[in-house]
Amino acid sequence: MSQAQLLTQQFEIEGMTCATCVSRIEKALKAVPGVASASVNFATEVATIEVTGVKGGTIIEAIQRAGYRANPVQDIQNRTHHGSTNSGLWSVGIASVLSFPLILPMLANPFGVQIDVPGWLQWALATPVQFGFGARFYASAWKAIKARSGNMELLVAIGTSAAYFLSLYQILANGIFANHSAHYYFESSSVIITLVMFGKWLETKAKYQTTAAIRALNALRPEKARVLVDGEEKMIEIQNLRVGDLVVILPGEQIPSDGLIKEGTSTVDESLITGESIPVFRKEGDNVTGASMNADGRLIVEVSAVGGETILARIIRMVENAQSRKAPIQKLVDKVSSIFVPVVLVIAVFTFFGWYFATGDLISSTIYAVTVLVIACPCALGLATPTSIIVGTGMAAKYGILIKDAEALEVAHAIDTVVFDKTGTLTEGRPSLDRIVSINRDSSKVLRLASSLQSGSEHPLARAVIQKAITEGLSAPQAKNFRVLPGRGLSGEVGGKKLILGSVRLMQESGVDITVLSEIAQGLEQSGKTVSWLAETNPTPLPIGLLAFSDSIKGTASEAIQTLKILGITPVMVTGDNQRSAEIVGEKLGIIRIESGVLPGDKAEVVRKLKQQGHVVAMVGDGINDAPALASADVGIAMGSGTDVAMHAAGITLMHSDPRYIADTVSISRKTFQKIKQNLFWAFAYNIVGIPLAALGHLNPVIAGAAMALSSVSVIGNSLLLRKWRPSFSSVDNGETHL
Repeated sequence: MSQAQLLTQQFEIEGMTCATCVSRIEKALKAVPGVASASVNFATEVATIEVTGVKGGTIIEAIQRAGYRANPVQDIQNRTHHGSTNSGLWSVGIASVLSFPLILPMLANPFGVQIDVPGWLQWALATPVQFGFGARFYASAWKAIKARSGNMELLVAIGTSAAYFLSLYQILANGIFANHSAHYYFESSSVIITLVMFGKWLETKAKYQTTAAIRALNALRPEKARVLVDGEEKMIEIQNLRVGDLVVILPGEQIPSDGLIKEGTSTVDESLITGESIPVFRKEGDNVTGASMNADGRLIVEVSAVGGETILARIIRMVENAQSRKAPIQKLVDKVSSIFVPVVLVIAVFTFFGWYFATGDLISSTIYAVTVLVIACPCALGLATPTSIIVGTGMAAKYGILIKDAEALEVAHAIDTVVFDKTGTLTEGRPSLDRIVSINRDSSKVLRLASSLQSGSEHPLARAVIQKAITEGLSAPQAKNFRVLPGRGLSGEVGGKKLILGSVRLMQESGVDITVLSEIAQGLEQSGKTVSWLAETNPTPLPIGLLAFSDSIKGTASEAIQTLKILGITPVMVTGDNQRSAEIVGEKLGIIRIESGVLPGDKAEVVRKLKQQGHVVAMVGDGINDAPALASADVGIAMGSGTDVAMHAAGITLMHSDPRYIADTVSISRKTFQKIKQNLFWAFAYNIVGIPLAALGHLNPVIAGAAMALSSVSVIGNSLLLRKWRPSFSSVDNGETHL
């Protein structure tokens, strides 16, 4: 199946109750012809499916046949409503009122108080709980049976039914209104159902908190925009905004969409997008981002992107994707969950017959088997990984660290080597032209020719040359037959002369003898300058001069490198610059391993060699030529100041140009993975310890029900502790939401 033919569809799933539901739905979806892959996230209740030639209705029908309901995902706001209603709490409250008299004798007994509740009254109180509030368990269990599968509801239905009907048998055998002190187990069935309902309600509320980040992102979208039409201002709905519209933003208003400032100056608070609380100055010709806040000046902005193409919309899609996809470790958990219920049923059967043959006591044997069924909880296993990922990616997005998928988050925790592209990552990426050397001592001629040759280039060095020519008032006609020579320089014709501008390698390939200026060039390179040579190639290859550039190191780069070293990560710098220029930057930053003179296409090879040596490698870059290396790395990290191509190839995107966030990316990944391991440990430990204790008769069914109900809540609660994470140096206020 061709990858190009695959389409990704997402559906909201209703009716999932535990992790085993995930396996059942995925199995049903994968059986549909045309479905290449299917992944169901229990925490977000979303199915992500890759299909070719399959309509959404076919997918929905397959999910319905598996016993669930499905709707296409339209907007995250429509599916993050968990916990917004109190209907579930009302059900828990009524069930609690009915169950309390049943458990009252057990609560009073330790204090020497004897309370007898008549059997007929216990039956009357337990029946509406068992078949009214417990109807959902029977319905879900029946669907599981029809699908030849099992789930948590099946365990609860079997266990509580056994306790209920055992008690009913005792009542009928002894007489409904008989006066005797026989012990019934209606309290076990009713209280277990009530506790499970309460646990599910708590779980729903907790899951709602895990999606807070994505809801906050959606809340950032302005609802209206002030558009300038024929000189008049008109308020329109944001969905009616079009590219090219002129919008007016007054002080204190949100910028409605991405755009270019056409008039006005102001400071703009971009903390909602980048996580940095310090407003930035913006003037005419600067780009602004939708959802950021205009602080103190009136701006007129030309809209450059609307709807799903805005930066905010792309951020939301990236976070949604990361939260809906599964981490690799989840595959193991899903396999365990898929066989969990059948194994528990087998253990319960063995428990019943084992105790019955050992003691001959039918009632005790039944209760011990019921306890096994009730204590087992696959929910905690199913929630352990996705809830951690949801909270982790949400907190990362809050501070401008956008994680494309769960796999990138999981892999990032093991990074031991970070490869940096120098320009724009460790340096400002805005080089300045420091010196011009000419063969005939006419530096203005060198500058004019170089400016003409580079007028068609967007390279940072080209911008430095053009800016210098403008400053000195030199007119420079655009070169003809302009060509970029990747990794070496460029060529073109100016005034009938064929010119080349670039590296020593380009001069050597073109047969240009540059020995006359080699000593000067060597001195410039020794001082850390980047040297570009200008030469004529026709009719005879002749050098014309050279240009020396410098690019200042980012003020935070040194701290970023030192923080990575503290984390046990080795920094590596890769650059196309000459060795001495690279070494000077490396010495200032404390980077020992340096790869200089590397062509753009060879950066990926550097990454591959490091991986072959057994390293887990992250590549950090911001340019188009970094994309292959970003894709080759275990984790690609694109700086937000870079290009869309780099961001697309990377697994993680930083909305900042601050390299310190790389260490924080590793930090949030390690914290998240630590939570995953903790959750899985406690989920497995709970079942490994709880089920044997229940089988050995050391647990009361009510206690088992309470433990089962709270196990998944404890896992989510542990994941929510990630919300306390903060970048090590961020100035963002802890109490505010910055996305």
